[in-house]
Amino acid sequence: MLQISPNMLSVADTAPTLQRARGDGRIAVKSVGGVNRLAVLYQDGCAKIRLPRAGPGAPLEAVLINTAGGLTGGDQMMWSIAVGEGAGASVTTQACERIYKTTGPAARVETRAEVAAGASLAFLPQETILFDRSSFERSLSADLAPSARLLVVEPLVFGRQAMGEDVLAAHYRDRWRIRVGGRLVHGEDVALDGDVQSLLGHRAVANGARAIATVLVIGSDVEAQLDAARGIIGDDGGASVWRVGGSGKLLARITAPGSYELRRRLIPLIALLNGRAGLPKIWTT
Repeated sequence: MLQISPNMLSVADTAPTLQRARGDGRIAVKSVGGVNRLAVLYQDGCAKIRLPRAGPGAPLEAVLINTAGGLTGGDQMMWSIAVGEGAGASVTTQACERIYKTTGPAARVETRAEVAAGASLAFLPQETILFDRSSFERSLSADLAPSARLLVVEPLVFGRQAMGEDVLAAHYRDRWRIRVGGRLVHGEDVALDGDVQSLLGHRAVANGARAIATVLVIGSDVEAQLDAARGIIGDDGGASVWRVGGSGKLLARITAPGSYELRRRLIPLIALLNGRAGLPKIWTT
């Protein structure tokens, strides 16, 4: 009988290589005779993009899909969005993105956007749900022409309240860099590590909320929308407006006990800030 000594087994023999999800999706939109048309569509790995039919004059609507069904340690997704001169696009996700428990490296999602002169982009992903002991890092970078408009909504939920899930510990990073005409007009870095449940309990963080959202608008009409936005948000957050180098900026933060209450604020707020385009169809199906 063949005898194998424990010393004969190397680390490479005992530690399997785990399969990781990889996705790269790219989309570009152009305006042809006042109609928004698809210019580029690229899909690789678990990244898929679907295009629901939009009405005449409506922004081109794109739905980002991760066919892996969630993300865990070491998974990587890349999304690129380009909106050509005078065009309009509304980009959302098929469902909530789930970030599962891991003992390995962080899952990573990177989103890049370019919005040309007179163009508009609404980036409206549905909620990201963090599970206990998950590790997640994401980044958003956008380059806008001075006359472009951008609306971004990023909702984040710490466990599903209806399922009795608690997020006791997690690793979370979120980095935004928004530029207009090459000038930085909005930058932020969010970092939550370790005992997330205690961190969320601090008044300056989330005051005990389990769901939060950041809403950002870059455009010339933001001052006119501020009062209505504050009316929708109520006591569950706040909103402010600035002028940064000639660009108007509206920034809102919302907190809620759970995903359902968060959506009650986000749906009318998106409908307000997104003008005639309103809410993506998939948010209500």
